[in-house]
Amino acid sequence: MSFSGRPPSTVTVYAMRPVTRAEIPTLCADLAERLRGRGAGVVICDVAAVGEPDVVTVEALARLRLTARRHGYALHVYGADPRLLTLLGFLGLGALTEAGGQAEEREQVGGVEEVVDRRDAPA
Repeated sequence: MSFSGRPPSTVTVYAMRPVTRAEIPTLCADLAERLRGRGAGVVICDVAAVGEPDVVTVEALARLRLTARRHGYALHVYGADPRLLTLLGFLGLGALTEAGGQAEEREQVGGVEEVVDRRDAPA
């Protein structure tokens, strides 16, 4: 992966909720829009709010990973519960969580810009 002469420094936190297959293209387009022209970095996808993971969840993560890679970013998954970890491993995507871990175990990374799905209701 090329970093255009500078180390990856941008870390984006992307909070993912349960999604349908029809929403995946929009999620990817939103992520691409946020990453376009920003240089290399890491997208951190927090999946703690996913709830009951399924194959659509894994498909969304795989497509988000491809979108991130097209823009020079790596995608790491945090906050995955054991069911999602098992499903990711079974489908050959366990590497998405290797740099991650559980949300409560990770340390806050400096320079984090939090990105929230625009369709989520305000807290």
